[in-house]
Amino acid sequence: MRHAMDHGHGPHRGRRHGPPGWDDEGPGGFKRGPRGRRRMFDAGELRHTLLLLMEGGERHGYDLIREIEGLTGGAYAPSPGTIYPTLTLLEELGHVEARASEGSRRLFAITPDGTAHLSAHRAEAEAALERLRALAVGEGPSAADPVWRAMQNLKTVLGQRMAGPADKAFGFAVADIIDEAARKIERL
Repeated sequence: MRHAMDHGHGPHRGRRHGPPGWDDEGPGGFKRGPRGRRRMFDAGELRHTLLLLMEGGERHGYDLIREIEGLTGGAYAPSPGTIYPTLTLLEELGHVEARASEGSRRLFAITPDGTAHLSAHRAEAEAALERLRALAVGEGPSAADPVWRAMQNLKTVLGQRMAGPADKAFGFAVADIIDEAARKIERL
């Protein structure tokens, strides 16, 4: 059976790749990324948004992830693999500086150059924050959507566990688990 949005031009052409509200022209205003995937931020928007969030003081990367998740009512949380490289780039650009803190986590603070850059891009950062807040009021993926949450959880866990050196046996075990889940879902 064809997916309701499949227009028959290839196996995935025309299909939605995210939950309701993640359309290019949808109310959430989400953007199309590489290979047709939806992106939460346009190029540069995440940098500007992080600078805006750091305007109030020093922040750990994890704090920024949790604040963005809070803005969306739990519907979206950027991965550490998105936040930390962006913070490193901001540091290389001179827009933030890293400071030592307790443990291995570093605090990041906006610099005068970062403040000047934010001033020039404040409208973009504020628009991105509004888009994030729109998720919390139901204009994007719902935090209550258990299938979407479970898929994101699987994606996060796989990203963390598969980041190290390749372990063929582990890869086969994971593939078996995913294949079994697919078979069970197919039989529902």
